[in-house]
Formats: sequence, structure tokens, C-alpha cells
Amino acid sequence: MTYCLALALDAGFVCVSDSRTNAGVDDVATFSKLHRFGIPGESAFVLLSAGNLATSQAVVTQLRRDIEADDGPHLHGFEHMADAAAYVGEASQAAQHGTREGPNQGVEFQASFILCGQIGADPPEVMLIYPQGNYIRATDETPFMQVGELKTGKAVLDRLVRRDLPLPTAARIALVSMEAAMRSNLSVGPPVEMVIYEADSLEVDRYASFDRDHPYWRKLSRTWTEELRAAIDRLPKFDWET
Repeated sequence: MTYCLALALDAGFVCVSDSRTNAGVDDVATFSKLHRFGIPGESAFVLLSAGNLATSQAVVTQLRRDIEADDGPHLHGFEHMADAAAYVGEASQAAQHGTREGPNQGVEFQASFILCGQIGADPPEVMLIYPQGNYIRATDETPFMQVGELKTGKAVLDRLVRRDLPLPTAARIALVSMEAAMRSNLSVGPPVEMVIYEADSLEVDRYASFDRDHPYWRKLSRTWTEELRAAIDRLPKFDWET
């Protein structure tokens, strides 16, 4: 399994993904779940994936092939994010249908995606694309999207994420959410990949990757634990406590 999240902000968006695909006792595999597309100055996209690896890889491969062929619909050819999200949903449906043929009939090969991006002068958007191919947008009320093992990392997002957060603050919150998921789920693991996108820059160039031994990741995890312990000590006392 995996865990991916994206924060939709007035200042842009933040995307974070783990890379764990298999977490058996003797079989731990990692693959990137964060994919970057776009034409600098014209469009910028980040695609996050969770679910069946064959399906998600087939979708990403198809998106790249369509861009290279440039003889039909492709990610760099749309004017609005809604059209791009619908296109990714169609590619996902086609990939899932292909994996169900022959001996795989009756087996589910579902994958979910988060598409983040900006096209031209349109505002940046974050969209969750379901296995069925339909999608929803992040809103002011719910300014983040998650796929995969989302429960453990959701609490910090519910409490802290707002549209008006500065990008660096939002990035730290996103990494704390990922750290919580990694601590509680064997199926979520490093390396952790992150993209910070500034609105209207139309270029996905602020990228970072962290393994467990990365100095920043170790300091982030240690500081978060220490601050949580300190916060517990500051909680209101019961009436019967002296």
C-alpha cells in the first residue's frame, strides 16, 4: 500500500508521497508514486498514485506516451484542470479494463490518483481521481486530498491545514502527516518525496526526497515527538489532581 497527500493553498500546493509498495517480512519494494509533468511557463502538473502498482504504472506510461506522440489528447494539451482530470480518469479506466482480461477476469486492479496542477492563468487546483474515473476538487472547507493509508495521517491535517498557510508551513504539516502514517503503518515507507509548487510559477522545480536517515527527517520526527509530549504536559488538569 502507500500514502499520498496534497494540500491546496492560496499560495500554491504541496504534494507528499511515500514509496512503499510491498511490506512483507521478506519482500520490501519501493517505487516512486510522485510523477511530474508540464511545460515551464505554460503548465505544471504533479500526479500522485495509490493502489495497484500495475495500473498506476500503466497510467503514467500512457500519459507520457500520449505527450510524446502529440497526435491526440494529452496532458500538455488541455486548457483547464477539469479536462486534464477527466483525461487521467479515462486513462485509469482503460488500464484497469486491460488488467481484467484473460486469466485476471474478476480480479480488481484499482488505483486512485491525486492530480495537482496549474494551466496558464487558471488558478492551481488539487483533484482526487477515483478508480471509477470520476473526480472531486479540494475546496476551502476541505483543502487537502489523500489516497492510500490515510487514516493515521489525517488528524493533523484536519486540525492544522488552511488555505492561507504559507508554503513552508504547509510543507512541514504535510511531512508530519506522512511521519505519523509511517510510524503506525508498515505498508507506508521511505523514501518520502515532496513537491512544493508556488502559484503562477508554472514550473515544478522545488523537489525533495527523504529517507529515514536524512538529517532533516530525523530532526522533524524528533522535534514533533518532543513537542507532543510537552503539549500533553500542558493540558488542563483534572479537578481531583493536586
